[in-house]
Amino acid sequence: PWDAGSEHRAYKDTLEQAVFAEQCGWDAFWTVEHHFLEEYSHCSNPEVLYGAIAARTQRMRLGYGVRLMPKPYNHPVRTAESVAVLDLLSDGRVDFGTGRSSTRAELEGFDIDPHQTRGMWQEAIGHVVGCWTNDEYACEGAHWRLPKRRVLPKPLQRPHPPIFGAT
Repeated sequence: PWDAGSEHRAYKDTLEQAVFAEQCGWDAFWTVEHHFLEEYSHCSNPEVLYGAIAARTQRMRLGYGVRLMPKPYNHPVRTAESVAVLDLLSDGRVDFGTGRSSTRAELEGFDIDPHQTRGMWQEAIGHVVGCWTNDEYACEGAHWRLPKRRVLPKPLQRPHPPIFGAT
């Protein structure tokens, strides 16, 4: 049964599982980003969790499975920055999984039109890669605009971390 201490235990257990997984020879540890799902998948801010895992492991790859890309979940610039910081702190061990979201609880909770998520997802990925691979980046898309800016830091992996998609 879910109780007042369950959330705390779930995060502590996840950290313990990640460390143990690496000790057992696992090559990767992936988690998901979700919002509003009661008693299920409570990782609404995976970067904090991934940073803690990166600090406790040495070899295992860390996977976003997935980072939600539609607006307003995560702005492409903030995504590029967050993933790059994790890539630097983990010594280049990030796998970048992306997705659109699919649950009504999440989409309606953030007032997102489900018919626009595919276009937002595709555009956002292009902007993230643009931020990583250009000294300065500007965009004028259907969903995001950015005047020319230097987006820092850049990821350790070149040209960028591997990108995966869940449609």
